[in-house]
This record gives sequence, C-alpha cells and structure tokens, in this order.
Amino acid sequence: MKKYTHLFFDLDHTLWDYDRNVQESLSELFVQHSLTNAGIPDVDSFIKSFYAVNFKLWALYDVGKISKEGLRETRFKLIFEHAGANPEIVSRDLEDDFMSRTSSKPHVLPYTKEVLAYLRPHYGLHIISNGFNESQFKKMEASGLTPFFDLVVTSETTGHKKPDPRIFQYAMEQLRTVHTDCIMIGDNPNSDILGAIRAQIDNVYFDPHFKGIEHTPTYTIRHLKELESFL
Repeated sequence: MKKYTHLFFDLDHTLWDYDRNVQESLSELFVQHSLTNAGIPDVDSFIKSFYAVNFKLWALYDVGKISKEGLRETRFKLIFEHAGANPEIVSRDLEDDFMSRTSSKPHVLPYTKEVLAYLRPHYGLHIISNGFNESQFKKMEASGLTPFFDLVVTSETTGHKKPDPRIFQYAMEQLRTVHTDCIMIGDNPNSDILGAIRAQIDNVYFDPHFKGIEHTPTYTIRHLKELESFL
C-alpha cells in the first residue's frame, strides 16, 4: 500500500456534521425569531427552503459568481421568498445569529474522532475548506477537532477555491511537500475530488449516501472508519 505523509480533509459534510448542526440551528432560529409571524408556516418549510436556496448560493460562490458578502446578504431574503414569506422584513441579525449559532454546534459525523486519533500518530493532518474563516475555525473549536490538525487552509486565506488546484498547491508549499505524498478526503465530487485530481493528488471520495460521482476517485468510502483499511 502506498505510503502518504500528509492527509488533507474537507470539513463540512466530511468531519463536521453539517446537516445535524444546521438543522438544530434553524429549528432554534424559527422559534426565537418567531418566524410563524413572518409568514413561514412551520419549521420543516423553513429548513427545506434553506437547503433549496443555500445549495444554489454555494454553487455560485464556489465558481466565483457571488461574493461572501453577497451570499450572506441575500441568503435569508431568498429563503423567506422561497418559503412564501416577505423577504423585505428579513434583518441582517438573522444571518448573523445563524452563523454564530451554527458555528458553535459540536456534532461530528460517526467515527470522526476515533479515526482521527488513529491517523494522527502516523500522518500530518490538515484541513482544506472553501468555508469562511471565522466559521470554520469556530466549528473546529466547538467540535473538538482543532487539536487533531496542523494546517488549516481556507479559500479566504489563499484567494482560491476548490477545485482550483492552487489552493492545494498553497497547502503543499506551506508543508514543503509534493503531491505524491498527499491524499485528499472529501464528500464533494467537484471541489474535493476534481480539485485533487487537478492538483495530481490521490483522493478519497466520502459517499455515505451513495450519490455517485462522474470522476474517478482513487478510493471511495461509505463511512470514515474505512480509512483505517488503507491508511
């Protein structure tokens, strides 16, 4: 089995349990901001509208068609509109509360800490994320992930977003390593796997929901525990 020196991990949906943390936060926001009075019928409608809008906004952000501020300024207005409520009554406080609340949630995906503890003595562990600096570092602290990682690279730090190979090249330069010594683990077929392929880095496609992928990853896993079978 090929020996690697450095393991690059995506954060959201790969280690940090994005869905559980976000849905908890949205449920809390729905009650505390009295969103039934704003015209959103129930929390399920609110959560479904969030996913419908947020996925599209992040797809635009990943290809540079919307800025961080643009995403944050329009997100809940579009969510309200999608849910049939008046977008003009949305205050920036709702976005700020969402970001603060969600980033403070501690939940990680199954086997995360067990697997990281297994890998930590043998490899340099690092994060490469397209997420915003303030939220990603806060998520890692809240979930207890910070001690496992040496280097955290974000798109804000580098000015490049996955799948741009330059974000991976930046990480390798910081570590004074080369692509053959690295492997990328992530759930996103484009940002994580295509990005790693473009940077000539071996990769692991984390696909717990059997979504499939059009690219050809080096490995595919359904749960993080499987990493122990080849790393």
